[in-house]
Formats: sequence, structure tokens, C-alpha cells
Amino acid sequence: MGRAEERRARQKGARRAKRAAKSGGIRRFFTWKWVLGYVLGFCALLVGAFFVLYLWVDVPPANAAAKAEANIYKYSDGTIMAKTGEVNRESVPLSKIPKKVQHTFVAAENKDFFSDSGVSFTGTARGLINTALGRGKQGGSTITQQYVKNYYLSQEQTVSRKLKELVISLKVDQQKSKDYILAGYINTSYYGRGAYGIQAAARAYYDKDVEDLSVAQGAYLASVLQAPSQYDWSAAGPNGKRLVKNRWNYVLNNMVEKDWLSKSEREGMKFPVPKEPSPIPGLDGQTGYFVEDAKKELYKAGVDENEFEAGGWTVTLNIDRKKQKALEKAVRTELTDKLDPKKRTVDKHAQVGAVSVDPKTGGVVAMYGGAGATKHYFNNATRSDYQPASTFKPLILASALENGSATQDGTPITAGTIYDGTSRRPVKGSDTAFAPPNEDNKSYGPISVQKAMNNSVNSVFAQMAVDVGLSKVKETAMDLGMDGRVDNGFDVRPAMSLGVMGASPKQMAGVYATLDNHGKTVTPAIVKSAEKGDERPQLPDPTNGQSISRGAADSVTSVLTGVVDDGTGQAVRQQGQAVAGKTGTSDDNKSAWFSGYTPDLVTSVGMFGEGEKKQVSLRGTAGGGRVNGGDFPARIWAAYTQSALNGQKASKFDLDTDMGAAVKPPPSPSSSDTSESPSSSPSASESASESPSSSPSASESTSESPSASSSGSPSAPGSPSAPDPSTSSSDDDDGGVLRRDQQ
Repeated sequence: MGRAEERRARQKGARRAKRAAKSGGIRRFFTWKWVLGYVLGFCALLVGAFFVLYLWVDVPPANAAAKAEANIYKYSDGTIMAKTGEVNRESVPLSKIPKKVQHTFVAAENKDFFSDSGVSFTGTARGLINTALGRGKQGGSTITQQYVKNYYLSQEQTVSRKLKELVISLKVDQQKSKDYILAGYINTSYYGRGAYGIQAAARAYYDKDVEDLSVAQGAYLASVLQAPSQYDWSAAGPNGKRLVKNRWNYVLNNMVEKDWLSKSEREGMKFPVPKEPSPIPGLDGQTGYFVEDAKKELYKAGVDENEFEAGGWTVTLNIDRKKQKALEKAVRTELTDKLDPKKRTVDKHAQVGAVSVDPKTGGVVAMYGGAGATKHYFNNATRSDYQPASTFKPLILASALENGSATQDGTPITAGTIYDGTSRRPVKGSDTAFAPPNEDNKSYGPISVQKAMNNSVNSVFAQMAVDVGLSKVKETAMDLGMDGRVDNGFDVRPAMSLGVMGASPKQMAGVYATLDNHGKTVTPAIVKSAEKGDERPQLPDPTNGQSISRGAADSVTSVLTGVVDDGTGQAVRQQGQAVAGKTGTSDDNKSAWFSGYTPDLVTSVGMFGEGEKKQVSLRGTAGGGRVNGGDFPARIWAAYTQSALNGQKASKFDLDTDMGAAVKPPPSPSSSDTSESPSSSPSASESASESPSSSPSASESTSESPSASSSGSPSAPGSPSAPDPSTSSSDDDDGGVLRRDQQ
């Protein structure tokens, strides 16, 4: 080999060695031995860090939650409304708690409590990861960890708090007996109804001492710990009741699995429905309703219930003191001062709920929940067990306009569209046979949508709902803010056009506020802000999103001005002030409503017949006859609104529409206009709606509107004939018409 070839060989070998050295330098750090070393080293580091943490963290004294602070509630102007925080707590020794009742808590939260080390590493790891990722609180803690959190730490969701909880739980498990820990857990937990500890809970839910609790009752109290507000049987909705029953069954089944309860004893158990809640001391009048509604909003927004109940919060509400006083005065002067429960049994059944909302902000500026939280526990303003009746009709029209719907013959649905207003006319195109009667079985013949809304004609809106599509109507109603749950009575069927689902005044105020706000969503909110130290939870925007188009919303508002100017809502007319609204009364007069608005204020007033564990008729309240939406609810609305807006300049609606009563119609081309001159039907009733009788001689049980006889014979214009009270319908399927003798 020559020198040149030898040199080239050496150079080639050097390059190959250099590449091999370079490649081997990287790979040598990623051999399986090195990877194993990394893992072991990392684990050793974690163990070392945890060991240091274990030595550093001591078991602290009881936290501030054990000496709960007050929560402060303020009006919108900053004036203090109420202070709460006296904790209802009474600790009892474990020996006083029946053994099987003790086991219900273990079965509910931590089946292996008696044999575990006090912590769940997998549950804690999951909680740490989710906390770090901002996913909120997670389950998986042992009874020991929950006791440590309640008694030694706080409810805050931070990584540092969870790590401390882990260490302290290990130490407490080593230093204390299982009985000590279980007693501490049962005695420090929050059960709802303002009750801390099992003794207070036994009194609050079953009016007995803890030693007298049955296993079934203990299982309920153990179940309610998971979600005290949601699982309180008296306040829970259908879903909450289903969930707490499932939880109750889960607890008892776990007890059988652990041999703490025999199968025969388990099979014979019935769900122990707790007693109704007792009034909350110190929260008299409407304040108690405000506080409870505010708490529900905060919990829904993510504030931890246990942390909130521990105190230290300042909550500012949207309640306006002036408007609140005006609403309470309106209810008193227009209704309650006229009731005499000792003289008339029906008067003790009359309940009123009302909510007033600023449509621009969504804030609840006034609310009336009943006689007072210490006298009438249920908040009438937020209860949703009564039907909204004809106040639902505007939502059908809104859906028709939003979806560009047409009648069966293809005519676009507008305020001027003509429908057949014959009472009990079978609805065309419905899969389910439906032929609703109008108020007092009155027939109108051909009638425009505007006049059908003015007079609340059932047959027209039943047909319109089918024309639009029942599913579409429900979808629009939910977009506007109604609760669409089937278990709330909102199933898709023709009868929904009569407003047979459940709704609350707060819910309906939101629906009408959305219409007032040109279709922009309004979700009524009672809480303006909340803070605890530096903690300020992010509250949802009450006016976020667009429910329906402005054109559809403004058109409905325009139509509803006709209800006030020339229909069933004339009792709320105010000089120079633009007003839109709708009356309604449910079947058999069990509820009566007026929901209405000005450009600046929306208020829904509901009146309910509340008997012993059932809904009852309002007929005869205050010595009168049938109670309709144009009666007490409309009068309360008018008195309140006039006072609430006192000093403000009368306002007009800014509407983007070319239809409805608020739009001045063009001159009628001829007297043969079909909307004014239907054929053989009692068309004079439409003229009568514009010319109320000057003689208030109709009896209390007559229709709110001038009625033709049930045979359909026409009445002379301006002279409506009042039906014989003895033959008037007993079922107020609409009930949304104001009696002429009260206009």
C-alpha cells in the first residue's frame, strides 16, 4: 500500500471513529440502565421531599372554621342588610351515636376506613392533578382527610393545602384512634339547614336527638353530606331527590356488603323523608329569602358550600332598597291588607311571589318571596311548582317569528295573521287530538294574532304552536330562559300551549326581560359581587348571549303593548309610559299571573293557591270571585312599577319591527277588512274588546273579558253580554283576561 492510500485509510477510520464517538455519547445516557436510574433517582427525590415535608408540617390547632365568622350581606348601595354566622353546632360523644348510624357514614364515604392508613394516595394524586389543572374539587378523600380538612385546614382548592392534608392525615391516623377520628368527622361536617354536626342535623331534619336516629335516617344524613343544598329533600328538585335516594341506597347496600346490616333489615327499609325545615332565626321578612337565593347562586358559580358556611364573606346583592320597599308595599296594599283568613279559609291559601329585574344588567332589584322566611319557608319568587298559564303565549309567537313559521295553508305568521278563534276547535296537524276551550267557552271566529293575544284566545295559540312545531316552541322557550325538564312538566305536547309546565316568577321575569332587552339573554341574578379576603369568585354574566333575534323580540314586545292598551292587561296602563305585558291564570284558578315590562324595568308577579300539601283554587280570595291575572297580580304590578319609576321620565320602547300594536297601522282600505269583520262567528266580541262596558254589573265569577253566550250568538258592539255565573266554566284554562268591571 502506498503512502497516499495509507493516509486516506487513516483519515477514513478517524472519521468513522469520530461519528461512533459522537453517537455513543448521546445514546449512553438513554440505555435501560440509565432510564431505570433516572426513575429510581426521581422516586428517591420524591420520597426525600415528602420526608422533609412530613418533618416540617405539624398537626395545627383547630382552624378558624371551627370558630366560624359572620357572613355580611349588603344592599346594592352598600348598606348592610344582614349578618349571619352563628353556627348551629353541638358535639356529641361517639357513644351517643348508635353503632349502625356510625357505620352509615363509613359506608357512605370510606368503606375501608377502619383498616386504611388515613389517606388515599390515588385519590390525593388525582385531586392534586385536577387542582393543578384548574378542574375544581374532586372526590376520593378518606374520612380522615375530610376530618383534617374540616377541623385543621380550610376548604380552599390549592396544591399546598392538599399536600398538608395528606401529611396531617397520616400523622392524625397514627396519633389518634379511629373512633376519635370518626367522631370528629361526624361532629364537624356541615349537613345543610345551618346544621354543623350530627346532633344539630338530627334536630334539623328529624326533630330528634342523635341517639334516637334510625339506621335509615342515619343513612340519609350520611348521604346529604355530599351536597347539602342539592340533597335537602324539602328544597330538592326531582333530580336532586333522585340523586339523594340513589345515594341512600348506595350507603345501605355498602353496609350489607360489609356485614354491618342484614339483608332482611335492608329490604324492609323505606326512605325516611325528613320534616319540613324550621324558619331561620334572625332572617325575618324578605331578608331570609334574599340570603338563601344568594347562597344558591354562589354555590352554582363554584363557591364551596362548606367554605362559605365557615364565614368571612361579604356579599353585595343587586336589591335596590327603594324598589324593594315599593314592592312590599304594593303587595300589602293591593292584596294582603284585604285578606281575612279567620273569615275566609281561601284567604289563608293565597300566596304571592314577585321578582323585578333591570333588563340592562340582569340584576334582581326587588323580590317578594312571601310573608317572610321565618313565617313561610318556601320562597314564592323562586318556586316553580305552579303553571305560568297564558304568560307562555308570547313565547309561542316568539318562536313563530324566530323560525319564520307559517300556518297550515302557508301564510307567514305575523301579528296580523288571521286564525280561527272558535272555542274547542280541534287543532289541525297535531299528532295528538287537542281542542282547548277559550275562557268561558267564548268563540271569536276569524281573529288576528294581535287580537288573539289581547284577549288570550286559547284556540289560536294551540293551533299556532302546532304550526310552528312543538319542539321548536320548546327550544325557543328554553333559549329565553325556561326550565325545559320533562320532570318539571315541560313535555312536548299540544297542551303546553296553555302554559301547563312549572315556572317561577324569577324565571318568567328573565324570559320577559330577554324580550325587553331586544332578545339579548337575561338571566336574573341576585348577587352583584362576593368576596372573602383576596378571594373573589368569578360570577356568570347575567346578560350573556343572544336568545332570539332582535326583530322577533321587538315584534313580540310590540304585540304585548296591545294587551295593555286594548286587552286583558288594561289595569296596568300608566299615563305616557310604554308598557308591555301578559296576564295568565291556570286551570281551576290555582295560579294567576301578570308578567310585564317598561323599557327600564321588568316584573313578574305570581299568585298561588297553596293548600295543605296540594295546590288549591284562589276563587273567592278577599271575598271576590274568580282571581285572574288582570286582578291582584296586575294591580300589584301597577302599584309597584308606578312607585319604582316615580321621578323618572316616561320612556318609550325602541323597537325594530313593522308589526304589532306599538306600530301605527295604515288606514283601513275598507270596512270589509277580514280581521275586523269575520263572517257568522260572534265577531262583535272584537269590537267589544275595544269598547268596555260602562256598567260594572258582571258578577265576580264572570269572565275577565266580554263574553258571547256559549251558543255563539253575537253581541252588539260596545255592549258585551255577561254570561250567567251559574253556567260559566269552572276550568280557567286561560284565565288571562281582565274583567271589565275591574278595568
